[in-house]
Amino acid sequence: MTLTAPVPARTSQQPPAPARHPVRPLRILLHVFLVMVALGWLMPLALAVYASLRPYDETARLGYFSLPEHLTLDYYGQAWSQAELPRYYLNTLIIVVPGVLITLLLASFTAFAIARLRIPGRKALLIVFTAGNLLPPQALLTPLYTLYTMVPLPGWLSDSQSLYDSYLGLILVHVAFQFGFCVFVIANFMRTIPEEINEAALVDGASVWRRYWQLTLPLCRPVLAALSTLQFTWMYNDFLWALVLMSSGDKLPITSALNNLRGQFFTDYNLLAAGSVLVALPTLIVFQLLHKQFVAGLTLGSTKG
Repeated sequence: MTLTAPVPARTSQQPPAPARHPVRPLRILLHVFLVMVALGWLMPLALAVYASLRPYDETARLGYFSLPEHLTLDYYGQAWSQAELPRYYLNTLIIVVPGVLITLLLASFTAFAIARLRIPGRKALLIVFTAGNLLPPQALLTPLYTLYTMVPLPGWLSDSQSLYDSYLGLILVHVAFQFGFCVFVIANFMRTIPEEINEAALVDGASVWRRYWQLTLPLCRPVLAALSTLQFTWMYNDFLWALVLMSSGDKLPITSALNNLRGQFFTDYNLLAAGSVLVALPTLIVFQLLHKQFVAGLTLGSTKG
């Protein structure tokens, strides 16, 4: 006779149900506020896209806030050819791409020196860069205009023989005004990188350039991607500096191309809306390509763990 121990009944182990937090009125108000802000930002863009798909005589007869009778893409073809958008796109790329690259390169140099090298007065230098962002650029319009007309350039760089009315002058002003902000952001990000990495490379005999280019800069890809998105958007959308520091119509950036869609006595605002959508399209494409890196660069350091 053998005795067998009773087999305990198997009980299905279910994970504990997550605790339900009570819905707070303030949280509801916060979500309502965020939805209203999002709609406030999206409504003008949605209205522009909607108007660009309707004939002008229809909106003039029924109003912009009415159901459409006809939808067409003809305005986009007219805006592309009438505003000469390909030429203005090229002008903008000549200004924006070097401007973004030079700004990030110089800012990362300076940020590395402030965050990783023990140079005297580095904190005061960072404060100066930060304070420079508070200076309104409109206050420098007249001095910069005068200075640009006085600085000579060779003919192959500028038809006006000066910084005025040249691509180089516009690139330099963008780099100068965006440099301080980029230094401030990159330097603060570099300080979150463990100092032991830099010390280990220093013990191994790595030079300053190698520590910057091969060690620190690859770790700064998220913040560089976030800044490149912001800088591209800001330089691309600039209208003030191009208007003040340029006079040749064939050199103006894309933000000036919409003037070609305005008539002397009549303006088709549906055509103008189509042109505005085409002008805004490159910034949307850049943000879509870099949105993951952009969000990662903004949220790094917000949580611990």
